[in-house]
Amino acid sequence: MSELNIVLVEPQIPQNTGNISRTCAVTGAKLHLVRPLGFEVSDKHLKRAGLDYWDKLDITYYDSIDELFEKYPDGRFYYFTTKGRTVHSDVEYPDNCFLVFGREDRGLPEELLYKNPGQCVRIPMRNELRSLNLSNSAAIAVYEVLRQWDYPDLSREGKLTKYNW
Repeated sequence: MSELNIVLVEPQIPQNTGNISRTCAVTGAKLHLVRPLGFEVSDKHLKRAGLDYWDKLDITYYDSIDELFEKYPDGRFYYFTTKGRTVHSDVEYPDNCFLVFGREDRGLPEELLYKNPGQCVRIPMRNELRSLNLSNSAAIAVYEVLRQWDYPDLSREGKLTKYNW
């Protein structure tokens, strides 16, 4: 079974983390949260955005990004950033990769990006605008990886509730 990991480094907005939590739950991706968080995990906005999927989520907390790196020394990390030079859909993502996103207000540390130029990826957008919403960026990234992997273990077919097709 393929494994996908989403990493949020110091997320500040509970609604974004809640939305990303829901995306992780419905796709089977694991969520990794790096402290400090800009909210309490019990925050009502976080729970509301995740709705009834919170108990379906595989989530791990870290006190620093270094703690995450120590736990996964062989991890394949991809840093989503407006500063990236590679388009996210031009990367071939391996099984058990980590998609890493930074704070909503300042992104990932530039030193981390500088040390990992080959793993910095960008979702294309207009130059004159700052960035996409964090939860939208994470959803785009997750579904690009899953598309490449042919949507493992995900339902591809819906059905009507009142009518038969």
